[in-house]
Amino acid sequence: MDYQVEILQEKHDDFTNFLNTKIRDYNNEHSLYHQESRQKGSIRPLNLIVTDNEQQWIGGITAEVYWGWVEINKFWFSKDYRGKGIGGQLLDTAEKTAKEMGATRALLTTYEFQARTFYEQRGYQVVGEIKDYPPGSSYYTMVKLLD
Repeated sequence: MDYQVEILQEKHDDFTNFLNTKIRDYNNEHSLYHQESRQKGSIRPLNLIVTDNEQQWIGGITAEVYWGWVEINKFWFSKDYRGKGIGGQLLDTAEKTAKEMGATRALLTTYEFQARTFYEQRGYQVVGEIKDYPPGSSYYTMVKLLD
């Protein structure tokens, strides 16, 4: 079997789309859950947007609910609003809403320099760690059982 390897050090959208399609097809063939998640409406977005008195965005959460999980993708607050309990309230609201949408567990990732302690105080547990990513820090995968 002959083959060639081409090395590109630039973005190649067509090739990325090719790989995404092949991986999606493989996953669909081997996992009913992956196949079902491709159906319209299977992955449901959850966005909590926080605004100030001038209707300017000051933070919030983006997440997706699927497979009985809520995956928290982004969670950020303006520096001026941190440490006032708003983040904890917002996370509680996201979890409660996700439960109403059928989630029984939550998943998120965070860096050591971000919010690991914040999440641990709210019942999240580290289930995976990549050390020295970025150098001098760690990257965590955290989960929580929503009761």
